[in-house]
Amino acid sequence: MLNIDISSISPEQPVLIAGPTASGKSALALDIAQAQGGVIINADASQVFEGWRVLTARPSAKEESRAPHRLYGHVPFEASYSAGAWLRDLVPLLNDTGNRPIIVGGTGLYFAALTEGMAEIPPTTDQVRAEANGMRTNGLLSAMITDLDEATAAKIDLKNPMRVQRAWEVQRQTGRGLAEWHDATPPPLLPLSKTKALVLDADTDWLNERIARRFGQMISGGALDEARDNLGRFNPDLLSCKAIGAPEVTAYLRGETGLDEAKELATIATRQFAKRQRTWFRARMKSWTHISLP
Repeated sequence: MLNIDISSISPEQPVLIAGPTASGKSALALDIAQAQGGVIINADASQVFEGWRVLTARPSAKEESRAPHRLYGHVPFEASYSAGAWLRDLVPLLNDTGNRPIIVGGTGLYFAALTEGMAEIPPTTDQVRAEANGMRTNGLLSAMITDLDEATAAKIDLKNPMRVQRAWEVQRQTGRGLAEWHDATPPPLLPLSKTKALVLDADTDWLNERIARRFGQMISGGALDEARDNLGRFNPDLLSCKAIGAPEVTAYLRGETGLDEAKELATIATRQFAKRQRTWFRARMKSWTHISLP
């Protein structure tokens, strides 16, 4: 249990809890819900998919029985999903005034969309995506930059190929520049000023030890059985299959690596992911309440 004074949090106030993987944020959310009431709502892009309860460290059935949990495992394995889709799923939960939301997860983009607003940009079609992929892989990034409107070109990182491609796809798909879409961003669903927003700042060595220990617990807790059940539908292009650890344990089950190697690779990938999360939180969540761990 994290040493945090829950009594300092108003029972009437929505709570946001962000933190890197394995930092204990789900346990904190459950402690708050049990002490003060509320509905725990998932803000983790991997935990939305069915099929990966153990490997994505979703709350167990026993933990879910201790407080209401929402938006966990509700998206089909083969489906696509986005921050915009998450916001749409969140709306009826926020409109339920009888249930105070406790929103917890490690996906910074979800929290940004929630508290800052998000432009409703139509999804890119497969045809436009294929055209963009072809241009980028064929060295035509400069041509894509030339096609961008002036405001978008001034706003994005032109040295980042994926950012350029995304902006090009939006303009190609909608006829409007990405900057114009962003300028039309609606008000946030839940302004930060109306919440108790917490970020768990984990010491690197402490967190790395927890990551290694937790992945071992996942293996002993059924992660291999879970991956075996998903083996026939595993596809690295699916968002659900990008869950950290999924490619590694799948490779083991296919006889492509040994179990020790799979564990090591998954642990390294998790540490790298946690580092990216911490970088995002430091850059984008400066006004949140930061809690140092351990």
